[in-house]
Amino acid sequence: MRILFISNWFPCPPDNGARMRTWGILRQLAARHEVYLLSFVRDGEAGPQDRERVSALCRILGTVPYREFDPRRPQALLRLFSPFPRALRDLYSPEMERQVQEALHCHSFDLVVASEIGPGLGVSFYLSRINGIPRAIEDLEISMIWNQVRAQCAPRKQLQRRMTWWKQQRYTAYLLNRVDGCTVASEREQVLLERIAPRMGPLAVIPNGLELERYEGEWGEAIPDSLIFPGSLTYQANWDAMAFFLKEVFPLIRARRPGVVLSITGRTDGLPLERLPLREGVVLTGYLDDLRPMLARSQVCVVPLRTGGGTRLKILEAMALGTPVVSTSVGAEGLEVVPGQEILIADEPSEFAEAVLHLLDDAMLRRRLAAQARALVQARYGWDRIGQVLEEFLQQIVERSGRVEIR
Repeated sequence: MRILFISNWFPCPPDNGARMRTWGILRQLAARHEVYLLSFVRDGEAGPQDRERVSALCRILGTVPYREFDPRRPQALLRLFSPFPRALRDLYSPEMERQVQEALHCHSFDLVVASEIGPGLGVSFYLSRINGIPRAIEDLEISMIWNQVRAQCAPRKQLQRRMTWWKQQRYTAYLLNRVDGCTVASEREQVLLERIAPRMGPLAVIPNGLELERYEGEWGEAIPDSLIFPGSLTYQANWDAMAFFLKEVFPLIRARRPGVVLSITGRTDGLPLERLPLREGVVLTGYLDDLRPMLARSQVCVVPLRTGGGTRLKILEAMALGTPVVSTSVGAEGLEVVPGQEILIADEPSEFAEAVLHLLDDAMLRRRLAAQARALVQARYGWDRIGQVLEEFLQQIVERSGRVEIR
């Protein structure tokens, strides 16, 4: 097949969850199909080396600068009472629209895929302008917005969140009833979408995965009393997780084991770090070119997420490297794990602290969880296996359209 892939994220470097998924999807599709890429790019993305890596997989037709949604912009404020999501209108790019239409004019495609990865449906909007070609949305995520509605207690803000949720549901149903197929990263997203658009086309759960060969080998002994949170604080769900953990959980751990050190990875430029209770024993590592060595040598990976969606790549990476994980229920959503078998789950601060302390105290428990978690990742979360399921789903979409004969 010849596929036009419109991406919300440039896939290189694959150093966060969104780019890692995009990179994994492109590698799988490009191995057997002819893929053309149009992508938004953020600051620091798509440098010469990154473009060279992507060009080895597929043909880059163009890139367009990405603009973050700012709800305080005058135009965004004016659209507060619009029936459409404000971000949808505010983030619309005439340049991306032009490049999509130019690509369709210059090339003949069997399928157009919009890789969403994040709330907003910004990239999928361009599918609504395409006719006569099968169209699929890849990794549609709306549970984050629903989580924000449920978590908001202030009446005025809750009203605003519910209005946003109503708009998002309305537009999501409109879009899903007009495309030929959609993928999501978890069964939770599937349930939400089936409730919103019961008459939509085919839907497939395609979880996140790993290039398993990158996590093989020996990484050295774990550092005693070391915790790690492998997530950038620039992502709101990660910021919320660390605000909760540092205020409610970490003091309980340090009271029992004063030598415990927590490393928080990722960029912090421009963040109001003074709002976090950063205390003794907390290390901000900054951006790491390669997270694996530090993650592999930490005794426990903590994932105290309270919002967000998808399948947690930070958990999969820790499991693949043999690092035991303590997570909230939300943090482990979308993963086929059994609490107490491959992972420890705790939602209350005291329970979370006890789970971490239990792992730090019990080397046998750490070894058992690590072995079972690694076996699970090997069996179910390799991109080779997941990519085959995705490819079969996309081929079925094209076959139903009658455009090409799949060989």
